[in-house]
Order: sequence, then C-alpha cells, then structure tokens
Amino acid sequence: MESTITVQNIKCGGCASTITSKLSELEDITDVSVDVVSGTVSFETTNKDGIQELKNKLKSLGYPAADEKNGLDQKVKSFVSCATGRFK
Repeated sequence: MESTITVQNIKCGGCASTITSKLSELEDITDVSVDVVSGTVSFETTNKDGIQELKNKLKSLGYPAADEKNGLDQKVKSFVSCATGRFK
C-alpha cells in the first residue's frame, strides 16, 4: 500500500537523507522518498500498523506529522537529524 504523509521541520537534503535512511530500517516500510519542497514523505507499507510505526519514528527524529504537536523539542531534534544527514 502506497502512502504519503506531510511532516513538519523538513528543511533540506540533510533532513531528507536522515529520514530516508532511518525509515528504510523499519521492517514493513519500503520505497521511502522525501520531497523537501512539499514536506512530504512517501513510502510503501505491507500493513496499516506500519504507518503508525513510521509516524512514531518520524516524531522521534524531530519530524512530526502535520497534524501533531511541533514543540521546541521536536525542532531541536530535527536540527540534529538534519546536521547528521548532511555528513552521510
């Protein structure tokens, strides 16, 4: 099943790199792609539980879904994730 989620705090290719690499590690998630301009993450999943797992992982990286709280802690996490992605 193909899905797309709009997320917050995506700023650059470093963010996209981190998101792609970390989400590709999830068991039920494949074909991850990030559109920095639109702030969306597209992916394939084999079950609906995979979508919630993906949202949880995004939030832990600092990229909460558009309909979730985006506090200072999320923004700081996304900054760190972005910086990490730039050095890969």
